[in-house]
Amino acid sequence: MIHENEKLDKLFEKFDSQWDVQEPENSHEIRFLDKLNSKTKKKSKRNYFISMAIAASIVVLLSISFFYNSNAESSELKFASKETKQTDSIFTVLIEKELEKIKEKKSPENEKIIADALKQMRTLDSDYQKIIMELETNGESKQIIYAMISNLQTRISFLQNVLQHIEDNENRKIISDEKTM
Repeated sequence: MIHENEKLDKLFEKFDSQWDVQEPENSHEIRFLDKLNSKTKKKSKRNYFISMAIAASIVVLLSISFFYNSNAESSELKFASKETKQTDSIFTVLIEKELEKIKEKKSPENEKIIADALKQMRTLDSDYQKIIMELETNGESKQIIYAMISNLQTRISFLQNVLQHIEDNENRKIISDEKTM
């Protein structure tokens, strides 16, 4: 062990002239603290801007959420019973699904059929809005509920007929293409 200590001492003696043993200047500590404080100020400014950006994003998201919630409430039947609202929502989902199926079938051959169907749907929807206004004005009666359900059923069966017509046209085209080959 003594031998190892001697080697270590020799090593230190060899590099003795290369060690930095000078004392820093008196102003060194002040410059160091100034640099440290300036970095923390920059970080605090950056943190301030980041927190402001997050707060602005939250405000935007809440505004969008409020906007969509107010639109969702306006489409509901306000003066209807629970059963009437439930019937309306069930039929509305079915109508939307049928509309999606028809829009998926859009092609140059079916474009006119789909355009005419959508035009007819706007007419039926306009009639439905009149029924809803009547419901809000006069309250629920058997005649108004019957008219509402009849309109919803008409729209669904109309969309199903249009879809069937489109599929029949597609099948005829496939058969005619097979015959010509």
